[in-house]
Amino acid sequence: MNGSVARVGTWAVALLTGAVYGVAGTVGQAAQWGWFPLGLLVAVLGIGALLLAVRLLTSDRWAALATGLGAMVATLVFSGRGPGGSVVVPAPEDGQLSTGIVWTLAVPIIVAIVVAWPSTTRPSTTN
Repeated sequence: MNGSVARVGTWAVALLTGAVYGVAGTVGQAAQWGWFPLGLLVAVLGIGALLLAVRLLTSDRWAALATGLGAMVATLVFSGRGPGGSVVVPAPEDGQLSTGIVWTLAVPIIVAIVVAWPSTTRPSTTN
């Protein structure tokens, strides 16, 4: 019973951590350094590093998935029009690809890769 409570607690913290990073990445992805999308690069590398760290430190796919779900939900919520009419991620002009679209697609792709990656731990054999 105690172990399952700890796992659920880990998943809840992972979900919240992913949501916080999802908000930060959604806001920061639009930053440009001249013509270079520096904010997008930092956001994508950051979510990848966060998911990888959670997966490796907890050895739990479900914790990594909870982190990813938190980031995806936050990205989708904060990409829409706010209650006051403000838009954090504006729609691109026709025929253009924006960093917001790349960020919105990159998050679930990275989550899928990290969660689906084969486990590095090997089952122990007893003699």
